[in-house]
Amino acid sequence: MPDYQLWLTLGIFIVTVIFLMWRPGGLNESIPTSVGALLLVITGVSSWMHIMNIFGIVSGAAITILSTIVMSIILDSIGFFRWIAVNMIEKARGSGLRLFWLVLLLCFLMTIFFNNDGSILITTPIIIRICSMLRLKIHQQLPYLISGALIATASSAPIGLSNLANLIALKMVGLNLNTYTQMMFVPSMLGIITMTLLLLYYFRKNIPKVIHHFPITMQNSSGSGYHPLQTAESDNSKNKVDWWLFRVCIGIVVFIRAGYFLAEQLGIHMEIVAITGVVLMLTVRWYRTRSGLKDVVTQTPWHILLFAFSIYIIVDSLHRAGMTTWITEIIGPIAARGDATLIAVSGLLLTTLSNLFNNLPSVMIGTFAVTDLHLSETQVHLAYLANILGSDIGALLTPIGTLATLIWMYILRTHHIRVSWKQYMKVTFIVIPLSLIVSLFSLYIWVAMLF
Repeated sequence: MPDYQLWLTLGIFIVTVIFLMWRPGGLNESIPTSVGALLLVITGVSSWMHIMNIFGIVSGAAITILSTIVMSIILDSIGFFRWIAVNMIEKARGSGLRLFWLVLLLCFLMTIFFNNDGSILITTPIIIRICSMLRLKIHQQLPYLISGALIATASSAPIGLSNLANLIALKMVGLNLNTYTQMMFVPSMLGIITMTLLLLYYFRKNIPKVIHHFPITMQNSSGSGYHPLQTAESDNSKNKVDWWLFRVCIGIVVFIRAGYFLAEQLGIHMEIVAITGVVLMLTVRWYRTRSGLKDVVTQTPWHILLFAFSIYIIVDSLHRAGMTTWITEIIGPIAARGDATLIAVSGLLLTTLSNLFNNLPSVMIGTFAVTDLHLSETQVHLAYLANILGSDIGALLTPIGTLATLIWMYILRTHHIRVSWKQYMKVTFIVIPLSLIVSLFSLYIWVAMLF
């Protein structure tokens, strides 16, 4: 690649990342990445052959994530998330600490069953709604809002299905979903548990001991259950729930999530499983309610396909420009000292890159670098998993580290809730480093025991 193309690629990458993190006026994240990718194509840095290869790598992961989001939209249409918000307050039974645990459990499960960006989009409004219904002061809201965002984002590490970057990179290193889960679930969960305990300790004085306790019910038919603290949205007409549809749709979600792991054993592509789940849920909903596709078509973030495709074009151009070669020259001699050093260097490298450039392009750059190190298959997998821990947990040090935290900050602003970088980083610089260290150390020990 000529020098002018190298510098052009680097310049486009930097400008794209700046706009990706800044997002002036709520700019859709696919716009700066698409403009950057288009410039690389026009200038000849990326050829049509490269583009076709990239499409083959990215399309399956993007369709899988998109299908998961569509399933969450269908669940929202039948009242699933409204039901969660109502029942969390009731299950807390007047305890702010119990509510804290319920919020973190919600954020964890939403990411496990959907994905990290979708979890942030779903859980943040739920948490804001709960805090509003309970009339919590801002310092009482922060334990729930910040902790929920951190756990929702970090929870994309355990099974690999919950993060677009994880899925794309998974294919690049030739690691299957089942092996990923065997190697990663325990180390990442230990990091998440560490994070949870540190968050509890940090916010111990701000979590309200006592909160309002009032029963709210969602019924099949009209009836009582109204409380003055409820908003107009929570009237009886919206509290009606078709429990048969409710249970069937939840069953489909669980079935499809488990189906990903079974399908891989049978050689079935995960995007086929994902699309099957969407078709089943749409069919069941139509049979029960005669609801069409309008909400799915209008609410689905179709730009995710474009975003994943265009960001990969930019990172692939960086790789061919020699950026990953520069990284491998630096970390190669250090990583050669052993598996423990390889894991530590890979994890810390991705933590640094993610907090500078955002984790999606960073994990792809890190994965390119790993595949260029001429390591054994097991070492490639170890380095990749350490990259994921750095990009899913280590990246949480700053709000720009992940797309999910950028979305979280944007949602808070739209609800007129101000959380400054200083407030955020006062928490993360205490919580994240130890959580990352525990995860990386556990990865080394766990894989040594397992394999």
